[in-house]
Amino acid sequence: MSADHRTDRVAPRLNRRGLLVMGGGLVAAACAPDGRAAGGDERLRSAVRGRVLLSGDEGFEQARQPWNLTVEQSVRAVVEPADADDAARLVRYARDAGHTLTVQSSGHGASDALAGAILVRTNRFDEVRVDPGARTARVGAGATWARVLTAPGAHGRTGVTGSAPQVGITGFTLGGGLSWFSRKYGWAADNVTAFEVIDADARKLRVTASSEPDLFWALRGGGGDYAMVTALELALHPVPALYGGRMAWPVDRAREVMAAFREIVAGAPEELTLWCSLSQFPNAPALISVSVTYLGDAGTGQALLAPLDRIGGRIADTRALMQLTDIGTITAEPTKPTPSLHHTALLTDLTDTVVETLLAESISPLVSVQIRHLGGALARPSDSAAGAVPEPFCLTCYGLATNPSAATEFQKRVRDYLGRLGLIPSGRTPFSFLAPGQSAADALGADTLARLRDIKRDRDPKGVFRANFPVLT
Repeated sequence: MSADHRTDRVAPRLNRRGLLVMGGGLVAAACAPDGRAAGGDERLRSAVRGRVLLSGDEGFEQARQPWNLTVEQSVRAVVEPADADDAARLVRYARDAGHTLTVQSSGHGASDALAGAILVRTNRFDEVRVDPGARTARVGAGATWARVLTAPGAHGRTGVTGSAPQVGITGFTLGGGLSWFSRKYGWAADNVTAFEVIDADARKLRVTASSEPDLFWALRGGGGDYAMVTALELALHPVPALYGGRMAWPVDRAREVMAAFREIVAGAPEELTLWCSLSQFPNAPALISVSVTYLGDAGTGQALLAPLDRIGGRIADTRALMQLTDIGTITAEPTKPTPSLHHTALLTDLTDTVVETLLAESISPLVSVQIRHLGGALARPSDSAAGAVPEPFCLTCYGLATNPSAATEFQKRVRDYLGRLGLIPSGRTPFSFLAPGQSAADALGADTLARLRDIKRDRDPKGVFRANFPVLT
């Protein structure tokens, strides 16, 4: 796959309605003369008990908004089912009326592939119930990681959590789910023991490895194209202690920091995870930082990080023993929707070429370039659609799409980086890191994608469900 193919749709373009879009995002919106979207269906209001919003209704624009504000979600309606029975009624309505459903909770991971769909918000499905004896948690499809961390944390256990507590657990997990703890416990998807779903025939099913093996396999890392998930059952893991935080230096110490980062990850135990980031935010000095979690005591964690402690000039260091509920403070990711751009590539190595490419000049117009250390359990065989990850590193470029020229400059810089790195990027992007303009084929191998497409055709032949990144296009 060429660098051009991976990045050429980041640029501004006109959508099918002649509206200017950047990175998949709508710059100027329009609706029908009466203020309602074409095809708005008033019958939907009587089909379900939950809230229904059509274009022109108060609250519709906010309800359809994704987390990434550059993404256009030109949906025909937004529905918040009251419960699983109500969700089944919605699926039956969509099937009979020939409509398509796209399910989201927080709106993370949205794409521009939803034109004309009914957007389903699972906000009301936010129950979290912990079974300490079984070491599992039943999690509603609308729950965020903040809820999931709080309840199991009281029992000294955790799920395979993301870095931002405001992220919805279901979309994260359906896309595989790359966690701080994945080096120890694998993908979040590998830790699902059951799904509760509404299938395309509006049936409520409990999906496990024994009851629905193909669907269970597909939902663990193959996206949400096959059924509407209303709840998940997750395996929980012990947390004897959690040590973590972030260290930062001026960018002129970057080569020393990168050298120490490479030294540490070369022999890191699976309990230790490091992410190294270059940042250049507007009106702020350029920095290099290392964020870390260690599933263990502070003394051992600090000893493992000794090469970083030998570097002078550190301007920030938040490392300490911490509560699970504070894990979002490590990277302090945005807590509100933003107009962002991103591109992620798995790397086969972290060579001198990679380091010199990133440090040769300012990363501007990007605001951040992050390298995550993978390996450990992620590299081992997995019986999920997420599969094993042989690549030991993940490189993500971030930008802010405040205007069309910013998107173009982002595209140009990403293309330049990928071109100079040659064959080090493997050509794959983790599913949950896909950006607008990419497709499921950018994340999944040919055999995995073929199997997922067969399952889609078998389980949803009428196309009732459409994921953010559909396996059939």
